[in-house]
This record gives sequence, structure tokens and C-alpha cells, in this order.
Amino acid sequence: MSVILPVAQRGEDILKLKAAPVAESEFNSDWLLQLASAMHATMLERNGVGIAAPQLYISKQVIIVASRSNPRYPDAPEMDAVVMLNPQILEFSEATCFGEEGCLSVPDERAQVERAQSIKVLYHTLAGDVMETVFEGFPARIVQHEIDHLNGILFVDRLTA
Repeated sequence: MSVILPVAQRGEDILKLKAAPVAESEFNSDWLLQLASAMHATMLERNGVGIAAPQLYISKQVIIVASRSNPRYPDAPEMDAVVMLNPQILEFSEATCFGEEGCLSVPDERAQVERAQSIKVLYHTLAGDVMETVFEGFPARIVQHEIDHLNGILFVDRLTA
């Protein structure tokens, strides 16, 4: 059984830090696999569609994107969970769209946030393989939201921008 971790809340310093990259020596390590498992379990437990390690008090560049219908996002498309280490957005579409976002670290607050409609992302898998994937629509929004966490940005910070 996976561990459910506490989620950092808005105002906590960990959420303002730039997360450290996962080192090559950490790929496929027991602690990284356990972290990914705990992140996934915590995300499911809290009806999230994505989660970033800094939200669980671990300042490392690890995110999970897992769009699926749940009580918080009833219209979310279904996709397999993707664990991304050291993700980088290589390309943003010129087309943008607004969509409702919430955050496990900012409970009970939602807002319309403008994001790129599609993005191309370079990342490593847990095993260390390099992947390049294009995400569109809601999954693209989740990736952008979670990568923001790695840079110390919450979705509410984008509302005043």
C-alpha cells in the first residue's frame, strides 16, 4: 500500500522555491520509485489530476500528469498517468485558451487561467529514458500547471500577471 503524504499549502516557503533537478544517479532508485508511488497515491486520494513533488515537501523536479474524470474535474479526459522527471517545455502553441484550474495546495479556490493550447515537452522517465511528447487541451494545461510548481509558481500567481 502506498503512503499518502501531506500536501503543502499556499503561503508555505517550499511552494516558492525552484525545485532541484533529479540527478542521473537517482533515476530508477528505490527512493524515487517510492516517491512516485506516494505522489500518485496522494494525488488519487485528493482527486487531483496532477501533482508536483514540491507540493509534498520534496523540492525535486518530479511531476505526475493523470487526467481523468473525478469529483473535482468531472469532464477531464482519461489518460494514463505519466511521471516526468526534469520536464522542460520545448514549444508552446501560439493558440491559447482559458480553462478552470484548481490546486491541491490552494484548496477551495478556482479560477480561469490562460495557457498554451498545446505544448511539446522533453522529460525523463523514472528509468531515465528521454521522452518527447506533445500534449494538447486539458492534459497540456495540467503539465503547464505542474511545471509551474517546479518553478515556485502557483496558478493564483498567474491571475495578477
